[in-house]
Amino acid sequence: MCGIVGMFRLTAGQPVDQQLLAAMNQAQFHRGPDEGDQFIDERIGLGHRRLSIIDLAAGQQPMKDESGRFVLIFNGEIYNFPALREELQALGHHFHTRCDTEVILRGHMQWGDACVERLQGMFAYALWDAQEQRLFLARDRLGIKPLFYTTIGDTFYFASELKSLKLLPGLDKTMSPKAIEQYFTLGYIAEPDTIFHSVAKLPPAQTLVLSVKSPALQLATYWRLSFKQQLTLTDEQFQQQLVSELNSAIASHLVTEVPLGSFLSGGVDSSAVVALIAGMSDQPVKTCSIGFDVAAYDETAYAQQVADRYHTQHDSRIVKADDYELIPKLAHFYDEPYADSSALATYRVCELARSKVTVCMSGDGADELLGGYRRYKLLMAEQQVRDRVPAWLRQTVFKPLGKLYPKLDWAPRVLRAKTTFQSLAMDLVEGYLHGISLLKQHQRDALFSDDFKLQLGGYNSLELFRRYEAEFDGDEPLALLQYIDLKTYLVGDILTKVDRASMANSLEVRVPFLDHKFVEWCAKVPTSQKLRAGEGKYVLKKAMEPYLPSDILYRPKMGFRVPLAEWFRGELKQQVNTRLQSELMQKSGLFNMQTIARWLKEHQSGQSDHSTALWTLLMFENFLSQAA
Repeated sequence: MCGIVGMFRLTAGQPVDQQLLAAMNQAQFHRGPDEGDQFIDERIGLGHRRLSIIDLAAGQQPMKDESGRFVLIFNGEIYNFPALREELQALGHHFHTRCDTEVILRGHMQWGDACVERLQGMFAYALWDAQEQRLFLARDRLGIKPLFYTTIGDTFYFASELKSLKLLPGLDKTMSPKAIEQYFTLGYIAEPDTIFHSVAKLPPAQTLVLSVKSPALQLATYWRLSFKQQLTLTDEQFQQQLVSELNSAIASHLVTEVPLGSFLSGGVDSSAVVALIAGMSDQPVKTCSIGFDVAAYDETAYAQQVADRYHTQHDSRIVKADDYELIPKLAHFYDEPYADSSALATYRVCELARSKVTVCMSGDGADELLGGYRRYKLLMAEQQVRDRVPAWLRQTVFKPLGKLYPKLDWAPRVLRAKTTFQSLAMDLVEGYLHGISLLKQHQRDALFSDDFKLQLGGYNSLELFRRYEAEFDGDEPLALLQYIDLKTYLVGDILTKVDRASMANSLEVRVPFLDHKFVEWCAKVPTSQKLRAGEGKYVLKKAMEPYLPSDILYRPKMGFRVPLAEWFRGELKQQVNTRLQSELMQKSGLFNMQTIARWLKEHQSGQSDHSTALWTLLMFENFLSQAA
């Protein structure tokens, strides 16, 4: 795994700033501590940091072909590179390394831009064509690897992380109102936006081309996930196919020349990955998990069950539930506001894994692909009501109930119906956004200042979801929600969290569930196989019954949870009061400070649970303090 940076001067004149390029490259040292180098020409500067995984002795980057026409920098792994290498050799290409980087280079020499369509893996790369004075950028289909870019004057810049672009003289760091609205709704900033209006992320499955002849950015999509065709198989056939498809994905992900292991949380997804790896390996699988010193948040006993069953070399570490010393560091790791509190635990498990291995397998992606989130079950139950009750009647009945019903944070879940009533007055997509929003619309209305609302100009994060609703080509409501999540939550939250936390520890994380061929197969699996009788990931759990115990497969999902409510009434009470009411927050002009003061008082008195809103604000304040 690596980090890449670059700059391309579109007009002749001043040479590339070598010192600036070196500083940008060094800012991503953690992504590739093994090696680093640069390529400089009249108009182009390319930098690379390498975490050596395959062909440790060779494979240095930037990589040039024999003629010097093409230069490549690459971050990621190409899992089908042995097959592509054989195909290219049959076409007359001669290789000097055993690494996947050279396969991309020679693939572009053979197939041009269409090479990206043949790649199976996670990647972000840049290819310079000196003859055509042309730069080609590409990002993998699911957005596993990041890529940021901006233009200042006549120079185009790009990098794996935003922190490299923050070094650019003249970068406009004006915050994007649209990005701020997304952050306080979703907890992250969705592609292609960033916190700065002058910087963008290259979306998943897209390429970007610019050249001296055509200096305007040319964006193109090379892959679209389709839900149109659905498989018709028996339950047993679906389960057999799932194991076969997942085995193929995992097998391709095992190629490495450095120590490899797997996360093992004790949940279904990581346990399934470990079970299938164990069936392919003659050596014990190296596994790791972390637990918490509070029983309600600890899953290590379940992880140990799987470790014992498959005789893995298991390493488990208990961290304190009050492990909030990382909070100031998160703003540095993530570069822009990011509110998923499980990033704390993810960092710790990556830290543990890196002490044992260089590459680690993860179970991420299964929930989005196979209907594993509890919210899918709830939204499908709501959709049954929508299908039976006309919209005008739902508006008449449920909208008033949503306003009048009290917000009972303290009550049993069955009595906390306010959000459900509000959602039922909406259509599926708006109801979904409302259900998953960290701060609901009325909370954002209360939080944002009048001046900031004017800056928003009526923009709402719902526009983001509507865009993907318009792209969706399937028929099933659950599939629509999955598609939206694949385009937003998966890439903006889950994959961002894992990439930054793992790279901060110089660890490569591979996600076999997100092999694009397995993703395409899952898109053809009907809802009845994903969600049945209230059981999410139905087909995965049934397929794994011969491999895993029942209490791993069918116990309630926990995930990495953090006791935020307790923190803000205890050890972090003074800190959150000080930081959220700081001069920095007031001078930002974004917030109604009276709302923040009221939320703090209500939360700390136990009157209401505002922990999610307070955490989201705290992480935003941490970003502001580092950006100041």
